[in-house]
Amino acid sequence: MTYSDARSELWLPRSALASCVRGVMARDTLSVALDEPQRYNHMPVAPTCALLWYLRGECQVLEPGAPPLPHSPRAPIAAATLCGPFTRPTVSWNPGPMHAFMVLLMPDALAHMTGLDTAALLDRIVPAEEVFDADWQALFAQVARADNDDQRVALVEAFLLPRWQQSRPASALHSHRLTDWSRSVALRAASSGLGRSLRQAERRIKQWTGQTQRNLHGLGRSERAFFEGAQAHQDGAVHWGDIAQASGYADQAHMCRESRRITGYAPGELYRLMQSEESFWAYRLWAFGVGASLE
Repeated sequence: MTYSDARSELWLPRSALASCVRGVMARDTLSVALDEPQRYNHMPVAPTCALLWYLRGECQVLEPGAPPLPHSPRAPIAAATLCGPFTRPTVSWNPGPMHAFMVLLMPDALAHMTGLDTAALLDRIVPAEEVFDADWQALFAQVARADNDDQRVALVEAFLLPRWQQSRPASALHSHRLTDWSRSVALRAASSGLGRSLRQAERRIKQWTGQTQRNLHGLGRSERAFFEGAQAHQDGAVHWGDIAQASGYADQAHMCRESRRITGYAPGELYRLMQSEESFWAYRLWAFGVGASLE
C-alpha cells in the first residue's frame, strides 16, 4: 500500500437532514509529506452539489479526461466554491499541504432552499460569492473561521435544518441510498404541478437534479455495485458476476462499462487502486463509511 496517514473524515447527516445532505467530508494533509502523485484527488460522477472550502492550501482541477500527470492542463479554483452535479469523473491536484471541507447537498434540496437552477450548474465549479446571497455568504465565513471540523459540521447543520424544514417537500425521503432518493424525486415529479405526463415529469427531474431519471437510476445501480464490491473485498470473496446480478445489471460486461463511465475504471481495477493509491482516498472513505452504514 502507498497511501498515507493523512486525515480523511466523513460525517453522515442526522435523520432530519438525510434528504438534503448526502454527507460531509474533510481532507487534511497538513501533517504529512505527500509526493506529487499522492496529491491528486480522484472523484466519480456525482449527482450531488457540493459546498467546498479550501481552509488551507490550494486546489487545481484537471481538464476533463486529462491523466493525473504533471503536464496535464489544469485550472485553480477559488477557496470557497459551489460545485454542481458532475456527469464525468474528475481529478484535482493540490500543489502542497491542504485542509478542505466539503458538504454534499442533494441538488433538488439546494434548488428548494436557494432557488438556484441546479441544471445550469452541471459540470461547473463556481466561486461561492458569485451565486449565494448574504445569509449563505455568512455561513461560508463562519465555517472558514471555525476552530475545527466538528464545529464546522455543527454550523452547517444549524444553518441548513430550519431552511430545509421550511422548504422540504412533504414526500422527500430520509435515506442515504441514491436509489431511494432518485425514486423519491421521480414520484414527486410525477405528482407535482398541473401537468402529470411522463414528459413533464422528466422535465421536472431534469430541472431539479440536472440529470435524467435514467442517469439517476444508473448511478443508484452503480452505487449498489460499489458497496457490494467493497464488502466482497473485505470478505475476501469477490464474484463480479454475482455482484452485477445483485445490483440490477444485465451482466458483468454491462457493469464494467457503467463503472468505467462513472469512475473511469473497471470494478477490479478501481478496487486495486483504492487499496494501493493515496489519491483514491475519497473512494475508500465512501466505501467504508457510507457503505458500512447501509448494512
